[in-house]
Amino acid sequence: MADITPRFGAAGVGVSDLRRSTDFYTEVFGMTVVTTFTLPDMEEIILSFGRGAALVLMCHTDGSAHDLANTGGKLVFYVADPVATAQAARERGAEVVREPTPIPEFNNTVVGFVKDPDGHLLELLQA
Repeated sequence: MADITPRFGAAGVGVSDLRRSTDFYTEVFGMTVVTTFTLPDMEEIILSFGRGAALVLMCHTDGSAHDLANTGGKLVFYVADPVATAQAARERGAEVVREPTPIPEFNNTVVGFVKDPDGHLLELLQA
């Protein structure tokens, strides 16, 4: 496996209206849509300035109520080995929310979730 330097990839925030939020960030800040994803329980639109980290707008489509103001969103990190990273977090007392596994909707990229010491959700994406 190639030596990959970890890097911060994106921050995600929950939104109630994906189109309205996309329009806001593209029109007010000049961000552009990089890609979109439709997952079983949510839709995501990834926005960027074309360099650096991205903003992920997440809209739940499962019909359940979500407290968007207090979700904290997620921080996304690209890492060479999500399984090893999750294990390192676990060894430091972090909660592994979702073990890293391939996700078909992301071309089988390995994705996992852990919580940092303050409870913020961190997504681990295979680089």
